[in-house]
Amino acid sequence: MMNRRALLRQASWLAGATLTAPTLVGLLQSCAREDPLDWEPQYFTPDEARFVTAYVDTLLPRTDTPGGLDVNVHVFIDRVMGVNSPAGDTPSPMQAGILEFDDGARTKYGKAFYELDESQRGELFIAAENLAPRYQPQVWGTAVGEQPPVGFYRSLKSMAQWAYLSSETIGTEVLNYDPVPGAYNGCIPLDSVGGRSWSL
Repeated sequence: MMNRRALLRQASWLAGATLTAPTLVGLLQSCAREDPLDWEPQYFTPDEARFVTAYVDTLLPRTDTPGGLDVNVHVFIDRVMGVNSPAGDTPSPMQAGILEFDDGARTKYGKAFYELDESQRGELFIAAENLAPRYQPQVWGTAVGEQPPVGFYRSLKSMAQWAYLSSETIGTEVLNYDPVPGAYNGCIPLDSVGGRSWSL
C-alpha cells in the first residue's frame, strides 16, 4: 500500500508534467519553425531568399568540394538581381518563377520548397529538368539556330552554376588556375623558355 508521502510526490510530478507539457511542446514547435535564413537579402523578399538558398543547396550541395552556399552563390544571385532588375510593384520574371515553382512544391507536398527534404526537392528538380527547354549548342558564345526561352528553372540553374564556377574559392582551390596573362619576368635566361623568345 502506498503511503501518503509517496502519493504526494507522484501527484506533484503529475501536476508538474501537466503544467510543463504545453511549454515543452511550444518549445519544440518553435525550434521546428526556426527561420533558416542566415543572411540579409537586398533584392529578394525573405521567402524568396529562402527559396533561392534551398535551390542553390539542392543544385550545388557540399560534397568533398565546397557547396554553393559555402561560396555564397545565393548571396551573389541576390546582388546581381538587385543591380540588374528595376525596382517596381510588378514582380520580375525571376520572382514570378520563384512563386510558380514554390506553388508547385506546395501543391505536390503541402510545403514550401525550402521546407522539403532532400529527396522531395530532388524529385521537383528532375521534373523541371525534363520539362525545361535546353540551351542550343553554341559556337564562340553564339547559339546555333534560334534559342527558345529556357524558362525560370534553367535560367536560375545557369546563373547559379556561373556564380559557383566564377567564385575565387572554386577557381583557385578546386579548378586548375592558370592566370592569363601570367606574371611578367623581364629578365630570364633564354634557355629557361626553350631557347626561343615568346612571340607575344
